[in-house]
Amino acid sequence: MIDPDDPLEVQVEKQAKIIAALVRRAGRQNEVGSQAYSAFQSAIALQGQVWAKTRDLERASSELSQLRHDRERSQKNLTDALSVMEGGFALFEEGRLRICNDLFRSLLPDISERIRPGLTLSDYFDAMEHSAHLEPDDEQVAPPLRKRQGGGSDTALSSFVIALRGDRWFQISQQGTGGETVIVLQTEITDIVRKNRSEKAQLIDLHAHYLQAAIDHMSLGLCTVSAEGTVTLHNDRFRELLGLPYTLVQSGTLFTEVVGFIRGNYLIDSENMALFDGWMERAGNDGRLRQTLRHASGRVLDMHTHALPDRGFLVDIKDVTLEYRATELLEKRVAERTAELTRANTRLTAQFEELARVQEALRLAKEEAEAANSSKTRFLAAASHDLLQPINAAKLLISTLFDMSRESPMADTVERLEGAFTSMEQLLHALLDISRLESSTGQLNPTEVSLWSVMQTVTQDQQAFAARKGVRLSAVPCSLWVRSDQRYLFRSIQNLVVNAIQYTESGRVLVGCRRKPDGKVELQVWDTGIGISRKDQRRIFEEFTRADNVPPGSGMGLGLSIVDRTCRHLGHRVGVRSKPGVGSVFSIEMEAVAPPAAAKEAEMAPREGSLPDMDLIVLVVENDPAVLDATTRKLERWGASVLGARGTAEALGMLADLGVPPDIMLADYQLDGADLGTEAIRAVREATGAHVPAIMITADRSPELAQAGAEQDFTVMTKPVELSRLRPLMHWKAGMAEGAR
Repeated sequence: MIDPDDPLEVQVEKQAKIIAALVRRAGRQNEVGSQAYSAFQSAIALQGQVWAKTRDLERASSELSQLRHDRERSQKNLTDALSVMEGGFALFEEGRLRICNDLFRSLLPDISERIRPGLTLSDYFDAMEHSAHLEPDDEQVAPPLRKRQGGGSDTALSSFVIALRGDRWFQISQQGTGGETVIVLQTEITDIVRKNRSEKAQLIDLHAHYLQAAIDHMSLGLCTVSAEGTVTLHNDRFRELLGLPYTLVQSGTLFTEVVGFIRGNYLIDSENMALFDGWMERAGNDGRLRQTLRHASGRVLDMHTHALPDRGFLVDIKDVTLEYRATELLEKRVAERTAELTRANTRLTAQFEELARVQEALRLAKEEAEAANSSKTRFLAAASHDLLQPINAAKLLISTLFDMSRESPMADTVERLEGAFTSMEQLLHALLDISRLESSTGQLNPTEVSLWSVMQTVTQDQQAFAARKGVRLSAVPCSLWVRSDQRYLFRSIQNLVVNAIQYTESGRVLVGCRRKPDGKVELQVWDTGIGISRKDQRRIFEEFTRADNVPPGSGMGLGLSIVDRTCRHLGHRVGVRSKPGVGSVFSIEMEAVAPPAAAKEAEMAPREGSLPDMDLIVLVVENDPAVLDATTRKLERWGASVLGARGTAEALGMLADLGVPPDIMLADYQLDGADLGTEAIRAVREATGAHVPAIMITADRSPELAQAGAEQDFTVMTKPVELSRLRPLMHWKAGMAEGAR
C-alpha cells in the first residue's frame, strides 16, 4: 500500500491515513457486544501494528530531515562554487534553467531579467541573438544561435564565439551530461583574440616584407594592380625594363597613368602601341594575357598578365631580347639549312635515279646469272647422261673383255686398260661432283642411311683394287643409322677408302664407326700408309692439293676436297689424325638416328661371291646402241638370255613374240623423245600381266626418281653401274619374284 519510491512526506501521510482507518475499525468492533473478545484481540493486534508503523514513521522523518539538511548544504556549496567561477555557468534540466551564477546572468545586461529558473535553452539563445550588446556579425554569430534554437543540441561538446561591443569576445560552450541535462559555459577570450590579431598583423607585415624582398631580387619585372586599378606592389626591375621614372611607379598610382606615360613617350614600338587599347579590360576578361613588345631601347619584352582572386591582376615582364635574336638567328639558319637540304635532296634524287638504273642493271645481270646457272644445271644434267652413257658402255665392254682375256697374253694389257679407265672414271666423277656441289640446286636429299650398307658396298667395290695393291681391306659390322644423303655419303666414304688404299703400300685398311656420348657417330677409315705431316693436314682438303710426301702421278688432289665440301653441305664434320710413316685416320662425324621400320633393300640383297650362272630371261631397254650392246654382252657372259630393246614399243613387240614375261628387266630412264624408263616398266607389267622385277640404270640422281622407284617397286642404280653390285642384285630380285610366284 505504501510505495517505497515515494518521497518521505508522502509515505508518512499514507501511514497516518492507514493508522486512522485501523482505529476507526477497532472502535466499530467494540460496539458489538457479542464479539467483545474478538474485538479485544483485534485491538491488541492493531496496537502492535500501530506501534511498528509509528517507529517506521519516526525513522523516516529523521532521514527526511537529514536529507533536507544535506540538500541545503549541497545547494549552498554549489552556489558558493558558482559565485567564484571566472566564467558564466548554467545548468539546464529537461530543457529548462535549473541554476546559474551571476556572471552568466550579467553577460548581456539587457536580457539578464529574462534569465530565471525555468527559462528554456531555446529561449535563452533567442534572447542572446536579439541582444543589443552583440556586434552585428550575422555570418559568425547568428547561424550557431539559430541552430540551437531549432533544437540542434546533443550530448556532444559544441561551442561558438560571440563578439560583444567594446571589442570583447566570449566563447559559448554547450555540453550534454547525459539524459536531458545540459551545461552552458561562458568563457571570455578577449585577450586571446587580441593577441592572435596582433600576431596576425605582424605576420602579414613580415610576409609582405619577405614578398617585397623576393620580388625585388627577381629577374622578372613584377607589378600587382588592385581591383580599383592602383599599383599595390612592384619591383625596380619592372620600372627599369619599361624605362619608367621612379616617382611614377609607386603604391597607389593608377595603372592607367603608367600606360599613359608609356604611350605619351613612345616607349613602345608604334607597331605594338595598338596593343594597349583596351588592354586592362581584356586582361580582366580573359584572366590571362600575353604580348610581345618592342621597346624604344631596342629590347624585346615578353609581358604576361594574370588575374588575381581579388579581381586585380599581376603583370610580369621578361627581357627576351637574347632569345628573340637567337630565334631569328635560328630561323635564318633553318632557312639556310632548308635550302641546303633542298639542294642535297635534289642531288639525292639524282643519285636515287642513278641507283635505280644501277639496280635495274643488276636485276638484268642477276637474271642473266640465273639463266647461266640454269643453263649450267641443264648442262650438268646433260653431262651426267651424255658422258656417263659411253663411260657405262666402256666399263661393261672392258669388264667383258677382261673376262674373255683371262689366261691369255692380253690379260695384263686389259687389266692396265681397266686401271686407266677406272682412274679416268674417278676423275670424271670428281669433276661432276664438284660442279653439282657448286650448283645452287645442290641435289642433296638427306634421308635415314644404314652405315653398314654403305660401308659394305664401298669395301666390296674396292676389294679388287686393294687386292692388286696387296692391301687387306675390311670393315667392322655396324648397326647404326645416320641422317645423310646416301649417294654423296657413299662417294665421300669411297674417296676416303680409295685414298687409303692408294697411299698404303702394304698392311691394311680398316673401315668402322664409333658411337659418341653426345648422340653423334663417327665413321673412321684407318690405314697403315705413308701418313701426313701436321702442316699438310691443314691444306690437303683444298682443291688440287696433295701432301709433300705423295709420289708423282698419284691423282689430281680432288678426292678430299669433294669429301670436305660434301660434308659441309650435309652438316657433317671431317677430321684427320696422322703420323708420317705410321698411317692415318680420316673421320666423318654425323648425327645418329633411329633405324626405320623396314630395312633397306640394298641391305637385304646378297653380295657378289660364288654366284651361279644367270639362267634368266633379261629384258634390257636402252636407247644408246653402245650401252645396249655392252650390257647385252656382259649379261650373256653371266649366262643370261637377253632381249635388247631401244624403247618401250620395241620391248612390247619382243614380248609379244616371246609370249612369256621376262624374269627381270633393266631399263634406262631417259629414252628417245618423251619415252621414259618408268613408262617402259609400267607398260611391260601391264602387257604381261605380271609384276616383273625391274632395275632402273640411269645417270639421273634426283630424289623424285628415287621416290618413284619406291612407289612403283623398282630399284635405282646410277651410271656407270657397279657390276659387283648389279649381278647379286639381279639374282636376289629374280629369286624374290620366283619365291612370290
